Amino acid sequence: MVTHLAGKMNHMGGFFRNCLYNLSICLNQNLQNEALGSEASAFLYKFCLAIYTSIMEMITIIIINNCLIFIFTAVKCNDDHAVLKTMVDLGLSFDCASKAEIQKVLKFDISPSRIVYANPCKQTSYLKYAASKNVSMMTFDNEDELHKVKAVYPTAELIIRILPPADFKVQCELGCKFGCPPKKARQLSRSSKETRTECCRRQLSCGSGCEEADAFRVATQQAREGDFPGDSQAAITFDEIAEVLNLALDQYFPEDEGVRIIAEPGRFYVSSAFTLAVNIIAKRIVARDQDGKERDLAAGLTSNDEPSFMYYVNDGVYGSFNCLLFDHATVYPSLVKDQDDEMLFSSSVWGPTCDGLDCINKECQLPELQIGEWIFFKNMGAYTLAAASTFNGMPPPKRNYYCLADV
Repeated sequence: MVTHLAGKMNHMGGFFRNCLYNLSICLNQNLQNEALGSEASAFLYKFCLAIYTSIMEMITIIIINNCLIFIFTAVKCNDDHAVLKTMVDLGLSFDCASKAEIQKVLKFDISPSRIVYANPCKQTSYLKYAASKNVSMMTFDNEDELHKVKAVYPTAELIIRILPPADFKVQCELGCKFGCPPKKARQLSRSSKETRTECCRRQLSCGSGCEEADAFRVATQQAREGDFPGDSQAAITFDEIAEVLNLALDQYFPEDEGVRIIAEPGRFYVSSAFTLAVNIIAKRIVARDQDGKERDLAAGLTSNDEPSFMYYVNDGVYGSFNCLLFDHATVYPSLVKDQDDEMLFSSSVWGPTCDGLDCINKECQLPELQIGEWIFFKNMGAYTLAAASTFNGMPPPKRNYYCLADV
């Protein structure tokens, strides 16, 4: 039951907080002992494998009202090899959106039945590839897509993607691009029968990073006629979503109907499993007077001025912090060293490229830091590495994996 699962999640929350403390110790030891002064090795991802594995083992199959929920995790969220290998070993299935993602997952020699091709708009060449690999389960949301799939892959098993409810707050709105209006779903099902194409499922999506638990109830109701949060700073918790879904599934898909239910979480698994450490490569001091305006110190100080620090680090919005632009994320800087007794100053953190857009934190409170020191950011596993570029020739981060307990 979800309530039982929620208890386990709360228990794991304490364990996870303890491991985050241990992680900060690992960061400190690693940065001091491994001589990571060179820019080639200045990027660090910390992968809490023990915690990550424990959480995934608990919810690989979630039992809600005695109805199994099977997990098809979204590859697009984080396609790191170690992440995918861990998921494969734990028996999870995969939500793939392209030929490349399908190829990446099939390299682990899994059954194609463990893949759902969850992109309502598929290239014909990708459809042919899916057919050649027997990846038959896939989504669609209109008749044109239905006829295209029928012509290329007549034995495909289709899932109607339902338009998500529009009046709830989400990080990434998906209804503007995909989704069949609920009132048209029955007609789309009839059309699939007329073309003798198997269509026996419906897919609901509340958008990525949904911030209101009740959206899952409404979406479940619409599926009858979502992405879970992955860190403690999310607007809603997994427990809140589980409580709402528990009631909604019992109401709209009762146990005696024997409905098979799958979930396609992305950020829930990987967000808190990664921490990113960045190195301060440059520093600039500007003056900030009492009305908040910044001036260059070369102009001279007045009695109202106080220093404001600009820190430039070796990753930015064109790299791992692309989540600020594409995923509408908010990140919070943390320090390896103890700062309890240090004076805090108005500060900003900037990426390494020549673009003025490359700003990570426009305003934050930090003690004065020096070039070569480290700043780290928690909850950096979701929609970060997957969309990073090497703009301006900036290299991707080095990945280090730490197992903080016996697995």
